[in-house]
Amino acid sequence: MCGIAGTYHWPDGGPLTDRLTKRLAHRGPDGSGRYTGAAGDGEVQLGHRRLSIVDLSETGAQPMVLDGLALTYNGELYNAPELRAELRRAGVGFRGTSDTEVVLQAWRRWGVDCLPRLRGMFAFGVFDERTGELVLVRDQLGIKPLFLVRRGGGVVFSSELKALATELGGSLEVDETSLVASLLYYWVPDGRCAYREAEKLPPGTWLRCGPDGSVARGRYYSIREVAERAQHAPEPDLADVVADSTRKHLLSDVPVATFLSGGLDSSYLTALAARQRPGISAYTIGFRAEDAKFEAMPDDLRYARQVARRFGVDLHEIEIAPRVLELLPRMTYHLDEPIGDPAAINTYLICTAARDAGVKVLLSGMGADELFAGYRKHLANLLALRYQRVPGAVRAPIRSVVDRLPVATAKRGLRSVRFAKRFLSFAELDEETAFRRSYTMYDRAELLDLVNPDLAPAVDEVLTEHADTYRDNALGDFVNRMCLADARLFLPGLNLTYTDRSSMAASTEVRTPFVDVEVVEAAFAVAGRDKIRGRQGKVALKEAAESILPPEIVYRPKGLFSAPLRAWMSRDLAPLVREVVNDGVLVRSGLLNRDALRRLVAEDAAGAQDRAKHLWHILTLEYWYRGATEGASS
Repeated sequence: MCGIAGTYHWPDGGPLTDRLTKRLAHRGPDGSGRYTGAAGDGEVQLGHRRLSIVDLSETGAQPMVLDGLALTYNGELYNAPELRAELRRAGVGFRGTSDTEVVLQAWRRWGVDCLPRLRGMFAFGVFDERTGELVLVRDQLGIKPLFLVRRGGGVVFSSELKALATELGGSLEVDETSLVASLLYYWVPDGRCAYREAEKLPPGTWLRCGPDGSVARGRYYSIREVAERAQHAPEPDLADVVADSTRKHLLSDVPVATFLSGGLDSSYLTALAARQRPGISAYTIGFRAEDAKFEAMPDDLRYARQVARRFGVDLHEIEIAPRVLELLPRMTYHLDEPIGDPAAINTYLICTAARDAGVKVLLSGMGADELFAGYRKHLANLLALRYQRVPGAVRAPIRSVVDRLPVATAKRGLRSVRFAKRFLSFAELDEETAFRRSYTMYDRAELLDLVNPDLAPAVDEVLTEHADTYRDNALGDFVNRMCLADARLFLPGLNLTYTDRSSMAASTEVRTPFVDVEVVEAAFAVAGRDKIRGRQGKVALKEAAESILPPEIVYRPKGLFSAPLRAWMSRDLAPLVREVVNDGVLVRSGLLNRDALRRLVAEDAAGAQDRAKHLWHILTLEYWYRGATEGASS
């Protein structure tokens, strides 16, 4: 895994590429390089920072140049051995064993037609010296990032947005509609970017720049089309598909470890990995006892220990008692855009501990919940359909009682009340609106109350985008419609984003065997009734895992890869919340309404509503906006 950057027909492209590459040093501390080539009457510059995982020798160094092609590549290609063998049968010779060389030779032989053949996570730029064209590519599912800015016929690109925002000299302006989107979701959707001129190359697409200033785009993969085709396919042997993906994701010339929370997804992958690599290391987290009690968090550690003992895993336990006031601005900087999920801190601390122990690669269970309907929101939206059949005369007193219940006492949070309030906030809405409200932060009226009145059109634009994305499919299955929306919005916009930035900030690579093209196809071939059965979610995956995991792990209550937010808010962060709400940059600039923020604080303090996540995101947005408007951190 690496960091890539470059310019095409850009003034002072060489020095700019060097500065961008230096900004990405944390993504690749093992080496760096730059390529310069002629592109018509301009130049192309390709920069690279290397994190050596496969082929540690100089034959894997980048940018890689071969027979008129130059490549800067960030990724891992899990079917590289098979593609290398196919290319060798066609007479292609190889200098080394890196997957970078496989990508370059595949491009040389098939051009863009090679892209559907690639199974992995990647973003790259490839330059053809003969035509003077630069092509930028992003993987099918949006695992790896690629940001770019186009001006005239020129392009500048980078693995991280912060590099572009900093090195373009402050010429990028904040996109306020994207900030509205981040308030709604607590992250910026993959189809938007926090700066107006910048964009994210969409998953499964390529962009070609010509020396005459022309720009062409193409799509080589559509998860919507995959899901629609898969609904008519026979249900696969899911255990075989997941085992194959896990085995391929272990491809490495350096040690590989796993995240192990003790939940189904990480336990399943860890057990499969331990079969292939006996004695594999795993990393898990715990929390201060007082924080875990206040948050009413399950005891995940005992489950992780049980899995480790059963499969001979070398388990490393990390207690999360971070200096939150120090970590908050640091994580906000590394995350590129305002992201209000504290799980990013967990990922960063785990990866830092692993890297200190000499581990560069970890496997994560990310993606299983989105693809196999494992979140509470999936079950809750199904239950909402039944709730709507309850007579209104019965529903009204239920709502009245739940509205009056507190979500916390002075000593602990009341999780069941939090869930009940959340459920009733969307249970009577239409399908798309209910699904949106089941995982986003505000309804339309709350969002309009929170932001500057001039941003009202932006609020409606963001809500319309969600509706359009959710409805853009021909799936007849409600559960799979929710899974597809998650795979297009929640997974690339939040979970894959924070996983990439948090892990790369610690100079480690996190691999996600469930976020794999073969697993995705298998997941959408599973009917919704086999994903949620009764009150049990992720049923198909649980049945597949039964072949290797004990029932007490497979069917344990679902935990959360999160942090004790409510404890942090009531203790560590309370003074900062008061400062930001009363005199923060967002309030002083007029973007956010001070009175609305004060109501959030009051509701949370009184225990009337659970606003901890809302306030955490306000803090992340405040720190991000400070950096964007006052100069980014170095």
